[in-house]
Amino acid sequence: MGGEGLARLGEFYRAAIEDAALEFDVLFGPAYKGIPLVTATAIAFADVGRDLKMAYNRKETKDHGEGGLLVGGPVEGDVVLVDDVITAGTAIREVLTMLDQRDQCRVIGAVVAIDRQERGTGHRSAIDELKDECGVQVISIVKLDDIIEFLRVHQDFEANWEAVLRYRETYGVAV
Repeated sequence: MGGEGLARLGEFYRAAIEDAALEFDVLFGPAYKGIPLVTATAIAFADVGRDLKMAYNRKETKDHGEGGLLVGGPVEGDVVLVDDVITAGTAIREVLTMLDQRDQCRVIGAVVAIDRQERGTGHRSAIDELKDECGVQVISIVKLDDIIEFLRVHQDFEANWEAVLRYRETYGVAV
């Protein structure tokens, strides 16, 4: 992906957050894939006149230079996570655990590009489990069902469509 594609993706994240009417103070991107995504999303908000704080974490705590685990603006107030995909919700849970140790912030939502509509630990979706267990609203730009419909309509992707259907049958939530 080039700069234009990343800028467009940031606009899609911004639109999903705006459509969900989330009120928040900080955007947070989990390492590593969330780092360029949260950056693009913050730029997309700045492009429409909303200059937001953003931050991300390192996988390991840095003990030299500026040090620490978090990079960017202070993670205070209501936080929205920006990540690439949700499968079982493990990555979001890890970030929630890390940020829960900070008294000054509360994660109110997460936005992902793709909701794979996978089962969590039981028969319910990972998104439903996250909402009930952690109180986090998860918003997706597209869902696996959207991708399946796109592939169904565009017959030149027939081989991909069948593979995605098999994936859905194996890991997906019953619809």
